Amino acid sequence: MSATPSTFEPATATIAIVTYNRSGLLTRLLTSISEMEPKPGHVVVIDNASTDDTTDVVESLREALAPVAVVYRRMETNTGGSGGFSEGMRVAYELGSEWIWLMDDDVEVLPDGLAKMGKWAPRFKSIQGRRYDYDGSPFYWQYRVAEPLGIPIPFAPAGFDESGYKPMNSGCFEGMFIHRDIVRQIGLPDPRFFIYWDDQTYGWLASRVTQSVVVDDFVLRRTREIKQWDMGIRHLNASSNAYRYYIMRNRAYIKKYYRALGVYRPVPFALGTALTFGKELIRLVFVERTVRGTSNLFRGLSDGRKIAKDASWEPMPPLETATTFGR
Repeated sequence: MSATPSTFEPATATIAIVTYNRSGLLTRLLTSISEMEPKPGHVVVIDNASTDDTTDVVESLREALAPVAVVYRRMETNTGGSGGFSEGMRVAYELGSEWIWLMDDDVEVLPDGLAKMGKWAPRFKSIQGRRYDYDGSPFYWQYRVAEPLGIPIPFAPAGFDESGYKPMNSGCFEGMFIHRDIVRQIGLPDPRFFIYWDDQTYGWLASRVTQSVVVDDFVLRRTREIKQWDMGIRHLNASSNAYRYYIMRNRAYIKKYYRALGVYRPVPFALGTALTFGKELIRLVFVERTVRGTSNLFRGLSDGRKIAKDASWEPMPPLETATTFGR
């Protein structure tokens, strides 16, 4: 059984960032890390084959980030967020990091962000902090999954009780703070997703081996404005044709994980897929004011059926032979 640490050492943490052709946003994020107190031991930047000046930006900020050690990896091709976070997790794990903090390039870290996350580290090993949206409001995130349906529960109460945390069975790579013990047991994020559902699935896998929590501490701020439809109690963000395709295609990967772990129930899962399709239609009409793009939803479903029939498919393996440790 792995011992729960009594104290958190910031130097044992690594921030792993995935970026693609957004050097301006990456500059803001790296600058915010240089202003943090305390600072992590390492920053890993996974560059998904950017064609802008991302390499120069990272090199120019190495000195400002000192004493944080910067590890820069440029992928040969764009592997999507899924491939980038899988590689970032792998690099951080091989560096010996006890804690790995994942984030996209379109956020910045609040100055005391690592201290806030660290105060929960002695108690939990899969932690999600809160984020401010671009306009300064609390970012709305659905932290619970309806497991039979394989989709997020759409309405996530924002209030916290005196404990300061709530159980979750999902995850978001925009701020996931996870211990290497969990990574060792469940393996790396699955790069086959490319984008979408990858972090939800990874967070769900983590929640099966430890108590995962979202905590009432703001640690990140989004730095990119996204077109939204304000529904009053929540927002619905704009999307893209690529997202629409992967949203539907990757349902097949969730189904594969469910089957491998013995939780797949055909009828509820099919309902979850239908609800996902319907939500994407609503997003097209009310956020993007068009009906063009539905072909990508159908194409995703079609390619997903091919994945579902692949008898050679296997889940991501554990990184090492894991010892069982309690929830």
